[in-house]
Amino acid sequence: MSIKKICVVVTARPSYSRIKTALTAIKNHPKLELQLVIAGSALLGRYGNAVDFIENDGFKIDEKVFMVLEGENPTSMAKTTGLGVMELANVFYRLQPDAVVTIADRFETIATSIAASYQNIPLIHIQGGEVTGNIDEKVRHANTKLADLHLVASEEAKERVLKMGENPATVFNTGCPSIDLASEIKQNPNLDFDPIEKYGGVGANVNWKEKGYIVVMQHPVTTEYASARKDVEQTLQAVHELDIPTFWFWPNVDAGSDGTSNGIRTFREIKKPENIHFFKNMEPKDFLKLLVNSKCLIGNSSAGIRECSYLGVPVVNIGSRQNRRQRGNNVLNSTYDKSEIIKAIKNRISSKNITSSTIYGDGKSGERIANILAETTLSFHKTITY
Repeated sequence: MSIKKICVVVTARPSYSRIKTALTAIKNHPKLELQLVIAGSALLGRYGNAVDFIENDGFKIDEKVFMVLEGENPTSMAKTTGLGVMELANVFYRLQPDAVVTIADRFETIATSIAASYQNIPLIHIQGGEVTGNIDEKVRHANTKLADLHLVASEEAKERVLKMGENPATVFNTGCPSIDLASEIKQNPNLDFDPIEKYGGVGANVNWKEKGYIVVMQHPVTTEYASARKDVEQTLQAVHELDIPTFWFWPNVDAGSDGTSNGIRTFREIKKPENIHFFKNMEPKDFLKLLVNSKCLIGNSSAGIRECSYLGVPVVNIGSRQNRRQRGNNVLNSTYDKSEIIKAIKNRISSKNITSSTIYGDGKSGERIANILAETTLSFHKTITY
């Protein structure tokens, strides 16, 4: 029996939760061999080094690729991607995989796609066909056109990939593996750990056990990076004024993340908010437990669109980062205006009609992905269908 070597490249902390159950299914499948490459900001401590979580989950890391250039602006993003192409090309040459997997839409994921497709290695794209804002919109669809096999997360996404001229025989709606984790948490949603005791972080020792809490995760928008600091200040002021215990997570590495980070640090030093505690990262399952027990998620994370829709967690989605993305009735949109953010948070916290949605999967995506990879004949030749 021929064993297919499937090389999965994880370039950022959120990408790990997006692919974790598929990694497990690939690793355990008798017809597949997992090759795992960790790259980009997933290796950096200041963005919540994901490597420790990955290794603690029992995965062997075959290669590490350091490629993030300092700067957090559009030029450093372009150079980081260029470094990624060069380094990953060497990695794939050494590992000789039968296929390479790239995940979703982060700016640096295009490096994986270029390095694989230019070497005639079949490319598999997870979560193509979705609509987003900023540079991610362009990168996601560019990944689709470079990819040979498409494992999308929703029927709407599948329709878009087909409209881009991809062969229907290569497009599968598997759902999103992050929903697999959410499904597990839904069966046992108890918050069985103290976030501050387990993960440390910085800031006030908030009284979350008695008063409940909200969660904030706000990233910069790469096409609006110059306003990142001003944008996060509006959210900080709103959350501070509401005086609800808050767990706030550090932003991803993107153009503008310096502005977001500096805004948070300055606010923390000057205002010393008694209701906010800040974290870099958490294990995926712990993060989902935190979300499902929260009053509301605030910010612009795709977790609000995906996992929270499945878990029925109220969400205030701020700004354009998730523009036009398919969502459940748990999400309420807001602009970067303190008063509007406060009003939206109060609305979501008091809402009684939020329901769970299976837009992005039913909790069995990882196994579907592994089975499709095992049974599908992989090819690196493609032609547009019209």
